Amino acid sequence: MSQQYRAVNDRVEERFHNPSDETRRTQQKTGVLLTNLGTPDAPTAPALRHYLAEFLSDPRVIEVPRLLWKIILHGIILRVRPKKSAEAYASVWSDEGSPLLVISQRQRDAVQKALGDEVTVKLAMRYGNPSIPKVMREFQELGIRRIVVLPLYPQYAAPTTASTFDALADELKTWRWVPSISFISGYVDNPLYISALAQSVQDHINEHGMPEKFLFSYHGTPKRYLDNGDPYHCLCHKTTRLVREKLGLEESQCMTTFQSRFGREEWLKPYTDDTLKQLPKDGIKHIAILSPAFSADCLETLEELEEENREYFMEAGGETYHYIPALNDREDHISAIVDVLHREL
Repeated sequence: MSQQYRAVNDRVEERFHNPSDETRRTQQKTGVLLTNLGTPDAPTAPALRHYLAEFLSDPRVIEVPRLLWKIILHGIILRVRPKKSAEAYASVWSDEGSPLLVISQRQRDAVQKALGDEVTVKLAMRYGNPSIPKVMREFQELGIRRIVVLPLYPQYAAPTTASTFDALADELKTWRWVPSISFISGYVDNPLYISALAQSVQDHINEHGMPEKFLFSYHGTPKRYLDNGDPYHCLCHKTTRLVREKLGLEESQCMTTFQSRFGREEWLKPYTDDTLKQLPKDGIKHIAILSPAFSADCLETLEELEEENREYFMEAGGETYHYIPALNDREDHISAIVDVLHREL
């Protein structure tokens, strides 16, 4: 062993086998990374253009040949969509900022409180800020050697959960020393998650009475993804069934639909908007709608479900429309997230 190598080795031994009290306290901690989809930095066209360029460039999100999609994205979509999307975001933006980010931060703080000081909990977004690479490097700087990653998507899907894994892996490719990683790919059948969803529905019934129909509206994906083996569609139906059984509701009282389609190809059906336009014609005038795929309220719930789809239903002859909020930072939801994490911790 050369003298130079021996000196380096001695420093490594000193650091990791005889650490300072501060280093020892840090190394005893496990990192927990909560992630969600993301949000633009501001409800403006430039901010949306930057955000959408990152989001829609992900091959997990848009499974189209790259060259063709790049022409469509930069030649058409990013010239037109940012302004329209900015207007939609502005309608739900608060003084604190983006609803998704603000609620996710509250979730992070509540999970940190529940887990205690021996665990360091951080939040990252797949697209936008705070980014996964930035937050992972914060763990690295703390010397944390074990990280549990929980994407806050109860139902696994390649465009969301797998895309998060891709971003995590891309960052770790640049690390010399890769930490121990536990990646939680879904928690659709976690009993506390199902109980929290069921309780949110029961709370609504207690306050507003029983509607004629509950719509469980999930974010859609192209049908082609299902045909190619993505289990998301099945997991959504499983969620509806488990909540319905928990509440003791009849199958006819609940319906699974899919929202937020984009582009011209066929997506998962039935479509939420078309269903809401049809229900009053079928004599259903009182509905309550919830979106179990979203762990925090965001544009797709506050603008699309609460506002746009309400208009479709009422204009078609509906009389009573209620949106049941996402679980957000409800105490029972935080307990469910902590339970999911404890199974890995």
